[in-house]
Amino acid sequence: MNRIELVEKIVTAHNVSKAEAARILETVTGSIVAAVKKGDPVQIVGFGTFKQVARAARSGFNPSAGTKIKIAAQKVPKFVPGAAFKAAVDPKAAKRKADKAVTAKPAAKAAAKPAAKPAAAKKAAAAPAAKKAVAAKKK
Repeated sequence: MNRIELVEKIVTAHNVSKAEAARILETVTGSIVAAVKKGDPVQIVGFGTFKQVARAARSGFNPSAGTKIKIAAQKVPKFVPGAAFKAAVDPKAAKRKADKAVTAKPAAKAAAKPAAKPAAAKKAAAAPAAKKAVAAKKK
């Protein structure tokens, strides 16, 4: 889908003129570009997040000359799709992720409980030793 097709979708969905739909689309895209340019992320819940990321300097290879080149650090725009967008594109992957999250929660709870008991036992064991140290200082 290109810009003209998107304008046509807006026209048919909202009963506005092509010129008005084009101005609306330009306002939306311009606002996103301006915010990301300033370094502010633009989050559209259910769709995704547009943000600016810094790409570090690195070395590359020029295949035509056969030499190594230095590629400077740069700022680039990045889009991270939201969960609803991902689920719409690949429902099977979304279902697998949801199933994995459900099975991981009980395992995480079970792993957290035994870890809490030894820490409490260590505190209880350390308390008498601390009392002895305080008593020794008083003497």
